[in-house]
Amino acid sequence: MTTRNKVAVGLTLVSLALLIPGLLQPALTIVASIPIFNKPTEIFRQTQNVLQAVKSLYETGNYFVAGLILLFSIIVPFIKAALLGVILAIKAAGPRYRLYLFVRSISKWAMADVFAVGVFIAFMASKAIDNLDAVIGTGFYYFVGYCLVSNVAFQFLEVPAPDAAPTTVTAPVKS
Repeated sequence: MTTRNKVAVGLTLVSLALLIPGLLQPALTIVASIPIFNKPTEIFRQTQNVLQAVKSLYETGNYFVAGLILLFSIIVPFIKAALLGVILAIKAAGPRYRLYLFVRSISKWAMADVFAVGVFIAFMASKAIDNLDAVIGTGFYYFVGYCLVSNVAFQFLEVPAPDAAPTTVTAPVKS
């Protein structure tokens, strides 16, 4: 295994270590309040992590959105990490490279960065309303960390195309 691939594996393990608390720790807390006698009185507070958000969306009939978040923010990251191990274990160049291209293509569709931006937009939008407040939780930061480290890990992965012949440098022949 090349040094680059060792780095890719190490970073993938780090990304998974960030993903798990990113899914389980609170990602966002929304607080609504109204002024009563010039004192803000909290009327609503909800804190959720990614898994709770998927469950809440599903229970309220938002199956499509729940399914997208489940697929692209939970299932795809674990499949991507597992396939990295398979890519490195396969010895045949053709199947190995095809699997690499598949993982590269599903990485483009991963919703991790979209989810992170969505949470940030919700946070900023809630700041624009006087009686609504949003607090980003630790889960959000773990999830963003996962996004960044996972993308960097994949950039280190080195899988040559099966028709790429190894290049060798030879010294010029003296006559």
